[in-house]
Amino acid sequence: MPAQLPPDAGKWMARALALARRGQALASPNPMVGAVLVRNGRVAGQGFHTYDGLRHAEIIALEAAGQAARGATLYINLEPCCNHGRTGPCTGALIAAGIKRVVAAMPDPNPAVAGRGFRQLRAAGIEVITAVAESAGRQLNEAFAVWIKSRRPLVTLKSAMTLDGCMVLAPRNSRSRWITSEESRAEVHRMRHASDAILTGIGTVLADDPLLTDRTGLPRRRPLVRVVLDSRLRLPLNSRLVRTANNDLLVFTCASPSSPRARKLARAGVEVIPVPSRGSRGKTRRHSARSEESLCRPDLRKVLAELGRREILSVMLEPGPTLHQAALDAGIVDKVRLFYAPILAGLPSAAHQLRARANSPLRNLSAPRIQSFGPDFAVEAYLRNIYQR
Repeated sequence: MPAQLPPDAGKWMARALALARRGQALASPNPMVGAVLVRNGRVAGQGFHTYDGLRHAEIIALEAAGQAARGATLYINLEPCCNHGRTGPCTGALIAAGIKRVVAAMPDPNPAVAGRGFRQLRAAGIEVITAVAESAGRQLNEAFAVWIKSRRPLVTLKSAMTLDGCMVLAPRNSRSRWITSEESRAEVHRMRHASDAILTGIGTVLADDPLLTDRTGLPRRRPLVRVVLDSRLRLPLNSRLVRTANNDLLVFTCASPSSPRARKLARAGVEVIPVPSRGSRGKTRRHSARSEESLCRPDLRKVLAELGRREILSVMLEPGPTLHQAALDAGIVDKVRLFYAPILAGLPSAAHQLRARANSPLRNLSAPRIQSFGPDFAVEAYLRNIYQR
């Protein structure tokens, strides 16, 4: 007989998800997890995971509940772990505490362990109910899901555009350097806070001299890593990025890492990382004097592989028009967040920027969602199924 969902299960799962979100920027490279123990319709204990706090959400909730955990129902957004890592398995602790039931949003996305925790709990006589608020649970830990399966980060492409598709405004039409409103820019900083790294191209740096920082004021365990693609090492030493570098600025280049320019950047606190370049024909080439002068750019897939190796789970891509198209062409973008302002740029380049190729991945977006931010609206959608193996 199928297990019956307890009354108010949706309410308690919403609470577990809210607790999990408190681990944003604090749990990575682990997933965000919140746990709520409920007995006789009341919270007996709860907790959420942070990486530095070490203890998992289930253990924190059990410790808070004490003897009240026996016979209680655990609401949790992710399958309890059953393996030995930095801590012991949570399934063993739940079984020992006498938990009656576990209600979970989703299984562990790690293919090596998915479902094993549920099986251990069921084998011990604990009732397990899954797929409660599953969509919200999946979205919360989509970056972890991508990284744990592929060891590369989730890539979200963010762009701000006018209604006619321009990413820049003509000086005569612009009172501000910004296309979108303060409300949209505040949301962008929330996106940065939720990311492990932010990536842009040298063109954007030369044009805007950005800081690329998380200015939400919210706590984060690791600094937001700032990444610049710079084929010929044109990054100015007096740029705001270089002046504020503090073990958080990576520059990927096709130029020699032993060049005088590279050494100057290194002395300024910039980590210069050589990668192969990818030419217009899509073939990877090692850097050379000739390729440094060409239009070749760092191979984006190899850039992501290096970021993944550094346990960077999520990358927010803030490109100019050139990198915007290059990222889509390379197939590295997982989802997009496009902010539109209710203005028309009226630039001749607008039609060019909106040009859709026959095989453009933007023709096959899924799960679109539209939100309003002040006078603007943002479209969020996926280019691929994050959880598909």
